[in-house]
Amino acid sequence: MASGSGPVSALWTEINRCGQNGDFTRALKAVNKILHENKDDVTALRCKIVCLIQNGGFKEALNVMNTHTKSLTSDLIGFEKAYCEYRLNRVEHALKTIQGIPEQTDKLKELYGQVLYRLERYDECLAVYKDMIRNSQDDYEEERKTNLSAVLAAQSTWESTSAEDLGLPENSYELCYNAACFLIGQGQLSQGMQKLQKAEELCRKSLAEDSDVTEEDVDAELAIIHSQMAYVMQLQGRTEDALQLYNQVIKLKPSDVGLLAVTANNIITINKDQNVFDSKKKVKLTSAEGVEHKLAKKQLQAIEINKALLAMYTNQADQCNKMLASLQTQNPEHPRPVLIKVAQLCREKQHNKAIELLQRFSDQHPESASGIKLTMAQLYLTQGHVTKACDILKSLEEIKYKPGMLSALVTMYTHEEDIDSAIDVFTQAIQYYQSEQPGAAIHLSLVREAANYKLKYGRKKEATSDLEQLWKQNTNDVHTLAQLISAYSLVDQDKAKALSKHLPSPDTMSFNVDVDELENSHGATYIRKKAAKVVGESQPKEPGPEDIKKKKKKKKGKLPKNYDPKSTPDPERWLPMRERSYYRGKKKGKRKEQVGRGTQGATSGGSAELDASKSASSPPTSPRPGSGTGTAASNAVPPRQQKPAAAGATRKKAPQKKKKGGKGGW
Repeated sequence: MASGSGPVSALWTEINRCGQNGDFTRALKAVNKILHENKDDVTALRCKIVCLIQNGGFKEALNVMNTHTKSLTSDLIGFEKAYCEYRLNRVEHALKTIQGIPEQTDKLKELYGQVLYRLERYDECLAVYKDMIRNSQDDYEEERKTNLSAVLAAQSTWESTSAEDLGLPENSYELCYNAACFLIGQGQLSQGMQKLQKAEELCRKSLAEDSDVTEEDVDAELAIIHSQMAYVMQLQGRTEDALQLYNQVIKLKPSDVGLLAVTANNIITINKDQNVFDSKKKVKLTSAEGVEHKLAKKQLQAIEINKALLAMYTNQADQCNKMLASLQTQNPEHPRPVLIKVAQLCREKQHNKAIELLQRFSDQHPESASGIKLTMAQLYLTQGHVTKACDILKSLEEIKYKPGMLSALVTMYTHEEDIDSAIDVFTQAIQYYQSEQPGAAIHLSLVREAANYKLKYGRKKEATSDLEQLWKQNTNDVHTLAQLISAYSLVDQDKAKALSKHLPSPDTMSFNVDVDELENSHGATYIRKKAAKVVGESQPKEPGPEDIKKKKKKKKGKLPKNYDPKSTPDPERWLPMRERSYYRGKKKGKRKEQVGRGTQGATSGGSAELDASKSASSPPTSPRPGSGTGTAASNAVPPRQQKPAAAGATRKKAPQKKKKGGKGGW
């Protein structure tokens, strides 16, 4: 404790009063005055560290501790140092500081749990919170249970192992929200949505009790719940509803940069290669400052992968390659960056490089070879190399004998007309299931499919062994027996006769069916007509009024308007003009006698009559007295009007250009 002189004592009194009132800024000024007098006063240094922490000056507080390491040992300020490092996102340093403190207090355990959660060491974190809940009795039990439920939710979401359900209460909206996240991580989407709706109700009730809380504060608190609801809708395929809810969260502009980044990323995943302009705006929200400290590693990885995909869709090849290189450096064993790189190469038509990259990655990381080799097979198929694709698929030992894989192999070999290889696929699969699951449904199903395939392509001798195996499994199967006899009838007739003895007799196969009723049924395609019984000669009845049917009058066909009944119709009128016997083709030079110049549409029918050189020479006659015009005017033909074009006939013949020189020039 500092000396009890008058001025210093007054300063300590002021520090005590400010601490009780929460005025740490004023308390810090008083502490600095004391340290000015005695810079190594341990109590004053500790008070200064507390004041700086309360004011958010974590870096300054850490500098004070690092400056006075001799007087401020870890047993005195260990918790404060670890807390400052934790708040400055130096999580690894905080863990080392906590592990170096000899005495583990409750508050230190609380901080230890938070550090382990940030480091995603969920198993150790779970053990810490379980121990604290079991061995502590104070007013913070509900907060510890909330943190414990958050650990369980993270374990269920980010780790492949199934987390245990501890049966925690759900009396607060935080606990209910964490329980919903736990169910969503387990794949129980409907139950998770119900929990989220319950969490929303509890949140509204809890905030409604506080009169100072506004509607905007309620919406801001509900933003994380609504974003998780939209995520469930997206997983359920309700993308339109999810997109609407995501946009509502974005419009609120929440202060949590982690929530904002996740929501924007999910909108980008819905947009895919569409609405790229909106995705470009949203991708900026995923790069806000401090996002890397708010999200889990898998969340950050998913965001970076989506950024690379967006760059690929927007044809930013260089930027895409840089992002993929960074992702491969951070996670060299992750296959997703390699697949995006392959997609980028395929967009650039470099298929051979893409296949080489896939082959190299599958050799280096055999644990991820399945998805990589499937992509290689797809690339080979797009290039038309079906046999190479089949060889790749057959090399996948873990899924080689799956029904879907067998179906794909048989289909591709059949497409290549390689029936022997397709049968070999069936044979190997049957042998595998014969040793692993003999007599199982999938085994017998494969045997039947193999037999049907061999019968379809004329391999009856090979099909007999499969059919015999099926028949021995069920000797009452008449259909299989009939197939077997049919196959043997072309290969071994004696064997077919011997097997035919096992066929049931016709008496046992009768089903008491009325043949006549069956033939006359509604679904019969052929109905046998029964002959009418003749009892005697029946006299024809006179038709009564009800038996007389009204005869329909036949309408006379319409004749053309210019029809002449006296003229004989052309017998070739039904043939096209070119195929008629009297067709001589178009006459050439029919316009020779026409005047070459003149108005369009004018006829030259009277040109011969007006030509004085062709007419007989006769003396000119004088006009009669009283006539006002000459013979030229009286014989003039009025120009014929051009007919209007039919509807739609808008095309006109282009004027022909005159030839320059040459014979026959125009």
